[in-house]
Amino acid sequence: MKESQHCTDLKHRSRSGGAILATPQDTMNSVVHPSEPGDSPLGSAGGSNSHATVNTLHAVEHIRHMRGGSQSHLMRCSDGNYYVVKFQNNPQHCRILVNELLGTRLAALMGLPTTAVAIIEVTEDLISLTPDLHVEKPWTGIRYRIPCEPGLQFGSRYPGDPHQLTLFNFLPDKQVLSMRNLRDFVGMLVFDLWTCNTDPRQVIFGRQEVGTPYQGWMIDQGFCFNGREWNFPEKPRRNLYDRKVVYEQVQGIKSFEPWLTILESELEMRLLWAIGKTIPPEWYESDSESLHGLLAELDSRRSKVRGLLWSARKSFPHFFPNWTEENETEGDNNYASRNSKDVTFSRSDQLDDCSRPN
Repeated sequence: MKESQHCTDLKHRSRSGGAILATPQDTMNSVVHPSEPGDSPLGSAGGSNSHATVNTLHAVEHIRHMRGGSQSHLMRCSDGNYYVVKFQNNPQHCRILVNELLGTRLAALMGLPTTAVAIIEVTEDLISLTPDLHVEKPWTGIRYRIPCEPGLQFGSRYPGDPHQLTLFNFLPDKQVLSMRNLRDFVGMLVFDLWTCNTDPRQVIFGRQEVGTPYQGWMIDQGFCFNGREWNFPEKPRRNLYDRKVVYEQVQGIKSFEPWLTILESELEMRLLWAIGKTIPPEWYESDSESLHGLLAELDSRRSKVRGLLWSARKSFPHFFPNWTEENETEGDNNYASRNSKDVTFSRSDQLDDCSRPN
């Protein structure tokens, strides 16, 4: 089989940009690893303020452009780590930064394998010294280069040293099934249905040594909450990962634990609002009313996800070949009959080709 497609290519690292000296900053948390089944990732932190903080770092060097519609950039930052940075004036709207920060932190609170996030300050001096720090926007059929906007940007930490760790965005089914954290695809479906992620689920794969199982990280939450729209059209075909093999492990609604219980019981409005307070106002154009409405809708949707899972199974049974009624208790089947009718999916949803660029 052909070698897996690279998600990064360090041979094309840009060296045309300038660099500025780093300033001391707190070290970011390491990559979030999956919780053991039955454990709450909130733990004692659920009653603390640990969820209400986010580090602010300084970008010190531009490495290269990244792929995708948001036109992000890989940058070295003041804590010595590398971050994929999305700018306020990206072509998809500044709200994409809100979605990334809020969505990634919520996924981490559910115990899902995300990468650490930070608010990255990019100075005007660094941008002026680095011609590659630009975005392209169309106007009357022509694409114009516009310098990236200085100020506070969103950063997602690269899970390792990009000079030593190669990441992939595709693996053959055999390697996917042998992943260290295969179960997390099931938990991520809970998250994507809750947040109405209208972009295909993005995953990167990496490993430290040849011959060891791959680890997957769930990245790119920019189109949670339907991107810039901040509404919740139910399009479950977009929430399902295209590699159906990851759902062969689902045998019933209990396969979605502990993520369902964490969502329904622990991610209360106070946690949502605490994270919301860490988001720079310029990312949502200081429209606090819309942000509060988004958080309130997220809170109310926590009780709907169980029904959405049943409906997804009913509409797309070929994704869940081992989820059968025989594997459910009588109570589960009674719940399904009451709630799977609450959401109906159109034929256009089922034929959705999941083609939006990230």
